[in-house]
Amino acid sequence: MRWFALVVLCVISSGVRAGAVFLIPTDNPKPTYPRALNRAGITGEVRVSLTVHADGSVSNVAVPKDAHPDLAEASQSAVSQWRFQPWEISGDRPAQIQVVAPMVFRLDDTPPIHANEELKKLRCSDVSRVAQHFSDFSWVDLPVFNWTRSYLTHSISPTQFPEEKRLALIAKLNKSAPSIVRSCNTHPTSRFVRFLPQDIRELL
Repeated sequence: MRWFALVVLCVISSGVRAGAVFLIPTDNPKPTYPRALNRAGITGEVRVSLTVHADGSVSNVAVPKDAHPDLAEASQSAVSQWRFQPWEISGDRPAQIQVVAPMVFRLDDTPPIHANEELKKLRCSDVSRVAQHFSDFSWVDLPVFNWTRSYLTHSISPTQFPEEKRLALIAKLNKSAPSIVRSCNTHPTSRFVRFLPQDIRELL
């Protein structure tokens, strides 16, 4: 499972030349995508505003009030630890600058090529072999379920697959994960898709 945080620093200080405020990161930890949100397929963007000082430290880290609270907390916690290469203050180098860092949280968009075809060919024996290295309560985090969630998120047009329906199907998949793995353990020669909920199977 991978999470993504797309960071593009946008200088918002007025009257400052772009060349004079080029920031060089020295320690910029990425926010942790909350596992529960990743599992649930909940994505989002948090535009974090911050002040960067000439000594490379940051302050005044703030997130929009309408951001998802868990994504906002993860973003604010990470950005508060950021550090940049210091610069000398001069006429064209201010003591501090204001920037905005858009943090984009999304599901892995690089599953196997033609993930749906790979999922349809996948044998239960392969699922069982991987599952034995996971505790049963964490089977929902098996790569095969990550790929399925990713496929439901990235491979179907939002106009054909509204967000509410996508999240509902992902919730159904997650709830079914333990029974799917147990069925695969019992029927190792079967295909993985045989045990998926019908409405998800029809989308592959």
